[in-house]
Amino acid sequence: MSFKKDVALLIKPYYWVNILMGLSFIVAKRAPMICNYLWTYLFNQQDQCELDGRETEILFFLLIVVMIRTRKTGSVTMINYLTSSFTYTKIANLGLWFYSDIRLGLIYGALFILVALTLPEPTYTGPENVVYFRVENGLEDELENDKRVNWLVAFYTVWNPACVNFAPVFAELSAEYNLPNLKFGKVDIGRFPAIGKKYHVSDSSFSRQLPTVILFRNGKEVARRPFSDSKGKLVKFFFTTDNVKAAFDMNNLYKECKDNPIKSTKAITGAEKKKN
Repeated sequence: MSFKKDVALLIKPYYWVNILMGLSFIVAKRAPMICNYLWTYLFNQQDQCELDGRETEILFFLLIVVMIRTRKTGSVTMINYLTSSFTYTKIANLGLWFYSDIRLGLIYGALFILVALTLPEPTYTGPENVVYFRVENGLEDELENDKRVNWLVAFYTVWNPACVNFAPVFAELSAEYNLPNLKFGKVDIGRFPAIGKKYHVSDSSFSRQLPTVILFRNGKEVARRPFSDSKGKLVKFFFTTDNVKAAFDMNNLYKECKDNPIKSTKAITGAEKKKN
């Protein structure tokens, strides 16, 4: 996604509400009016408008965790970084509020649950041309059905943050490059683990293979990302639009497929009859 699209998304309630919740404790501590009202006026506690040593440690630990987790999930845009960090920042704030005052912790906890129930993360709503394989042998049957069709297939799970981040990228690629002989598919290996095993994609919560994208030509795998090197070590791959286009040579693949369209069997049969 472009920076402009990221900024446009920030006006949606899910993002700005979660940003406010993630910053709530620091703002309450550092803004004199809010701090004095909460601790001095409501709870009659003095000298609460500075971060103590324990609170500072928790915030630094949160910063480190967010940096590590967002890197592992392949977050490469502002929105990706934010969505990857929301859970950790809210949990840290919950602990900070409880540490400061149990009553404030309970209020924040109730708000935490309310937001989770009423403000789900926005999903991609743009155009897409993706086939979702919802039966065990769906992908295998399609690969065998017509080997003239090239398939770019994403193996994913619904709970993995990297897969969630990649979903709009894959959808936009499918809308841009879809042809009768160049199709896009998705397989939920959390739902169909046997398919993941068949194509050597782990659905473990510790897996670094999610998502995995495989290009099939003539019914056979010809490329995948991420892939393992000669020593069996997984080579990390960031699933941005440009990276996927380059890795699978999408522009040349699209041109090749467009220059060599699939001829309809009915059209060939009719032409042959006319010739005879």
